[in-house]
Amino acid sequence: MINSIINQAPLFLLIFARTSGLIFTLPLLSTRTVSRIAKIALAGYMSFILIPSADFSSYGFYVTGDGVFSIYYIFLLIGEVMIGVIIGFFVSMIFAAFSTAGQFFAFQMGFSAASAFDSLSQVENPLMGQYFNFIGILVFLQNQWFQKIFIRGLSKSLNSLNAISLVENREGFVKFLLKGLTNLFSDALVISLPIIGTLLLITVCTGLLSKAAPQMNLLSEGFPIMLIVSFIILFFLIPFLCSFFVRAFNTGFSDLINFIESFSKGGKG
Repeated sequence: MINSIINQAPLFLLIFARTSGLIFTLPLLSTRTVSRIAKIALAGYMSFILIPSADFSSYGFYVTGDGVFSIYYIFLLIGEVMIGVIIGFFVSMIFAAFSTAGQFFAFQMGFSAASAFDSLSQVENPLMGQYFNFIGILVFLQNQWFQKIFIRGLSKSLNSLNAISLVENREGFVKFLLKGLTNLFSDALVISLPIIGTLLLITVCTGLLSKAAPQMNLLSEGFPIMLIVSFIILFFLIPFLCSFFVRAFNTGFSDLINFIESFSKGGKG
């Protein structure tokens, strides 16, 4: 194994750069709870496995010729890291839709002040955002998306996508990221809309009743009512939310594969 890596060191380092960029930005693996040694070891192991499937023919001079380990080769390494970061960032955007949905209606529920550090997104996140993140993680693991990302996504990208083609087709790359951001907010809105709409109706009704009967002091009673109603809605929505999460992952992964394959076809994404 060591001899094989040494003999193909320029190619191995390019694959290692891309794999490291992916692992250090991919949800779950990018958290601080996973040690850097484990991340580097996983990146090295995956890089060794993926050497036979890599096609860096466009890098020919820099991988086999006198250009090995030159300044241009270093730029290619940086480009490979960026490709891995882009793939990991795109997967993170899918998870961000779930967290954003929780933030949308956490304010309506009165949980906006109840924030805690979220190890997945590495930021302060309302409790409902973290709850949706945990559901997304369970769905992600149950459907074996890690295996699909590494086996299909990463291996396909090594066959068709490289730093040079990414720069040449930067217009398609920008459209791909913009589409991902659009899906982020649209998915978050679809997830949160049932609860936001219901809580809005409760707020309006409470305001009207408090005007009609000021002595009832319904504003103080509205908070527990909204909490109870929100949890009841969540209880009935969980099966549908899990199905929606699966569709969101399927759609996102299909978009990622289509974007990668567009480079092998000479398209622009």
